[in-house]
Amino acid sequence: MTLLVTGCCGFIGSNFVYYYLDEHKDARIIGLDKLTYAGNLDNLSNLTNEQKSRFVFVKGDINNAELVEYLLDVYDIDVIVNFAAESHVDRSIYNPRAFVETNVLGVQTLLDVAKKKWYINGKWKHGKKFVQISTDEVYGTLGPTGKFTEKTPLSPRSPYSASKASADLLVIAHHETYGMPVNITRCSNNYGPYQFPEKLIPLIILNALEHKPLPIYGDGRQVRDWIHVFDHCRAIDFVIEKGKDGEVYNIGANNEWENIELVKKIIEILRQLTNDELISEKLITHVKDRPGHDRRYAIDSTKIRKELGWKPEISFEEGLEATIKWYLNNKQWVERVVGGEYKEWYEKHYVRERKLN
Repeated sequence: MTLLVTGCCGFIGSNFVYYYLDEHKDARIIGLDKLTYAGNLDNLSNLTNEQKSRFVFVKGDINNAELVEYLLDVYDIDVIVNFAAESHVDRSIYNPRAFVETNVLGVQTLLDVAKKKWYINGKWKHGKKFVQISTDEVYGTLGPTGKFTEKTPLSPRSPYSASKASADLLVIAHHETYGMPVNITRCSNNYGPYQFPEKLIPLIILNALEHKPLPIYGDGRQVRDWIHVFDHCRAIDFVIEKGKDGEVYNIGANNEWENIELVKKIIEILRQLTNDELISEKLITHVKDRPGHDRRYAIDSTKIRKELGWKPEISFEEGLEATIKWYLNNKQWVERVVGGEYKEWYEKHYVRERKLN
């Protein structure tokens, strides 16, 4: 089996590369990444020599149809797993066009090339599949009860989620119109190693270690459903192997936390691990809420559990402590990724908002 993994140097993509090469000793991965601010080749620096022999990295853009076509030809790709995406909601508010270019037009480019190479004389080549990695945010927001199922209508509320919903519809349209073998996965919030520091959990960890303010949008009562990235990668593997053509699979761990309570939990664990009394809830700073901020997400993953036999294996308490320890033990990685463009973004969109409040 040879996979084309786009966005291979991002948070979830890099974790998937480690997972898949470890679990499938005869598999090969061709990794494609544009290496934007959140795509870091250093994320894959811990591949073993044996894994490196089955991994090929290519720097490039999924909008480059000629390059994608070349990769499908030269490496006889069996499955395209598309992680490539602009993924930060805040950034989509300030620059939505970039999200359309990658998350919508980029997906259309991948679909065009897959159809060109895999659809021969009115038939699809055996064993080929396109897997779109999506998000629960395409469903919009929930009230205090209920969960998203695969039948929940799409109701995106940010430029980011709108771009991901658009891509999902394009993927489904290619299945319905051309019979393309596809799957879509929609996962709840991920956490774990190699996550870019603009996301909530690493942002809070790193700011707390430096005794900086811990920015919390609004009242902090937004609810998110959290899953360890390793469990997400396992679920994607199940979908690649067993997913029924044309189906969507929700992935979640039934683990809901209010943002403010999660931040307090991180503070508690950090204090235990570091004995640093300056890490305290006094660092929590409420900032102006994000426009269109969804109040609650919760995933019903009954379908993938019953039909494919997947279930999460890592408890949140275990996974969160392991994640915090990873950031404590990988300070050089952190230093390499938090400079330059990210620092400018943070100062502009978090520090400025704090001053406004």
